[in-house]
Amino acid sequence: MTSIVTSRSSANRVIPGFGLSLGFTIFYLALIVLVPLSAIFLKTFTMTWDAFWNAVTSERVMASYRLSFGAALIGATINVVFGGIVAWVLVRYQFPGKRFVDALVDLPFALPTAVAGITLTALYSSNGWIGKYLEPLGIKVAFTPLGVVVALTFIGLPFVVRTVQPVLEDAERELEEAAASLGASPWQTFIRVILPGIVPALLTGFALAFARATGEYGSVVFIAGNMPMVSEITPLFIITKLEQYDYTGATAIAVVMLIASFLLLLAINLLQAWTRKRAGK
Repeated sequence: MTSIVTSRSSANRVIPGFGLSLGFTIFYLALIVLVPLSAIFLKTFTMTWDAFWNAVTSERVMASYRLSFGAALIGATINVVFGGIVAWVLVRYQFPGKRFVDALVDLPFALPTAVAGITLTALYSSNGWIGKYLEPLGIKVAFTPLGVVVALTFIGLPFVVRTVQPVLEDAERELEEAAASLGASPWQTFIRVILPGIVPALLTGFALAFARATGEYGSVVFIAGNMPMVSEITPLFIITKLEQYDYTGATAIAVVMLIASFLLLLAINLLQAWTRKRAGK
């Protein structure tokens, strides 16, 4: 008992002023995070329920929800598949230029979103390097919902790769060798030995990519075309409301997106807890 008390007191002495530090932390988070978010709810509370419901469920807003969440879901799903493959190649194979490819994965993190949007638009427009070959095939990317999916896939890839990569690096190769020695095919080894270990990381990467994509604005606004009921995302619709001085309407839609973000954050935390629990077994 004495040793426990001693260890706790010594831990408290490592960083002096715990009470002051904790108070400053709570104050800083409240000032930076809670106060702005609470202002959104307070502004929305000035509306009647009917006005709020009409603002967040109008036909144009519902179309923007479907595009924002639907494109984010498709982009995150694509990244789970191809991001997992990229992580596998970076961990399991040696090839010339590996470090360069590994650095390219982080490019969507470092690249300003507006630059990414302009670049993707230039590539996939009708006279772009890629678009001019797709349009004769009847595939139009720029200024369509497909362009939104492309942009959200681009910005979400690093979340999946960087989540799965360390899990693959820590995976025990002995289990794969044991499965092979018992007669398992490479496909059976992947499905029954490797995949169960990386599924939690894949789900976490999916949730992170999906959460980032739902609120993305800069990389999407240029390639989307922003046509109402067709390629208008919810963040852009909020900006449109603000430009029209409809602040209550903008905050009402923002509250819906904020609640969705909280739910996604909760899902991510639950997935991470599940991942840690499985890793501890």
